[in-house]
Amino acid sequence: MALLKEEKAAIVKKFAQGKNDTGSTEVQVALLTSKIKALTEHLKANDKDNSARRALLVLVGKRKSLLAYLERKDRDAYAKLIAELGLRK
Repeated sequence: MALLKEEKAAIVKKFAQGKNDTGSTEVQVALLTSKIKALTEHLKANDKDNSARRALLVLVGKRKSLLAYLERKDRDAYAKLIAELGLRK
């Protein structure tokens, strides 16, 4: 369920604002989104895995708070990120 090193590097490269940027809000949200998608697929096959379900809820809450922060600080970056990740139709 964890992201592979190559997948994580690709996500960081795509959403990074600079060469050494690994912790910006956009990168964090993109990484959380990929983890959420992986956990969702896992839970479709293993519907009784309650620890994974709780982990999913924790990740969704963290992503929600990061998105709220980004919306407050930089609305244009928020809109761009939402469009790229395909969130909130």
